[in-house]
Amino acid sequence: MVYVIRRLLQAAFLALVMSFLVFTGIFAVGNPVDILISPEATQAERALLITQLGLDRPFHEQYLIFLGNVVQGDFGNSFVYNRPALGLILERMPATLELAFAAIMIAVVLGIPLGVYAGLRPGTIGSQTVMAGSILGFSVPNFWQAIMLIMVFSVMLGWFPVSGRGEVGEFLGIRSSLFTLNGLQHMALPAINLAIGHLALVIRLARSGTREIQSQDFIRFARAKGLSEPRIVIVHLLRNILIPIVTLVGMSFGGLIAFAVVTESIFAWPGMGKLIIDSIRQLDRPVVVAYLIVIVVIFIILNLLVDLLYSLIDPRIRLDGAKQ
Repeated sequence: MVYVIRRLLQAAFLALVMSFLVFTGIFAVGNPVDILISPEATQAERALLITQLGLDRPFHEQYLIFLGNVVQGDFGNSFVYNRPALGLILERMPATLELAFAAIMIAVVLGIPLGVYAGLRPGTIGSQTVMAGSILGFSVPNFWQAIMLIMVFSVMLGWFPVSGRGEVGEFLGIRSSLFTLNGLQHMALPAINLAIGHLALVIRLARSGTREIQSQDFIRFARAKGLSEPRIVIVHLLRNILIPIVTLVGMSFGGLIAFAVVTESIFAWPGMGKLIIDSIRQLDRPVVVAYLIVIVVIFIILNLLVDLLYSLIDPRIRLDGAKQ
């Protein structure tokens, strides 16, 4: 409990620092009035909008007003949409979350078996092929991958749609594209594009962990006892390589949510990435700051979940701060 309270206090402080840095950066970039107001607007109309948005106040007053509203759960209204900024983000969040979830599942389901295989069979053609593919996937720019996926699987083969989220289904009160065939077809290419880089990282981490663990005495002892290879891999080897992989997956999932901007833009996926790009262009301060705070909170939650998973994977790890 003490650990959780300490992490929550750290999260609040981090969110405060991030809000100040982002608010300062947006404030320094330019005046949103120049974008929001038509050049044909009169001086009186311009002054009225500036007052309504609170842009006539000095920086510190604007920030303190924003901070006071955030404490009450109000992130302010979007300058562009004239709607609550947090509401706009939460509307787009499900689309980004389902895309990030699909991508991380692809990376984990394919990456761990391939990495373990490459670690158990070093020097074979299959292992070298897996590692060459991981290097390629890690090195190729994300936007180029997206273009190639569209050209091959949409334009040339016609297997998948080029853009959009597709039909949304509902299961147990949750609405998602994961629950319809049309939605899965629309999700396939953007999810694969997002997953490729993280898949490469999972493969490399699983391979290095496998190479390190299989030379340990307890693995040799298990083989000497006559245990089958699948049992050794599943029960003994995987358990010991999962902790770094869990860390990577937790951070990767947060990164997929925060930095899916390129993929969402190319595939016209209606997630948070498109919203934040538009908001930055239009200097929509409430939306940009609210988005960054939401992302910080997501990373904090993921970090906490990863720490809790540590204690489940390896009971020797404790979260109460005591040295075992």
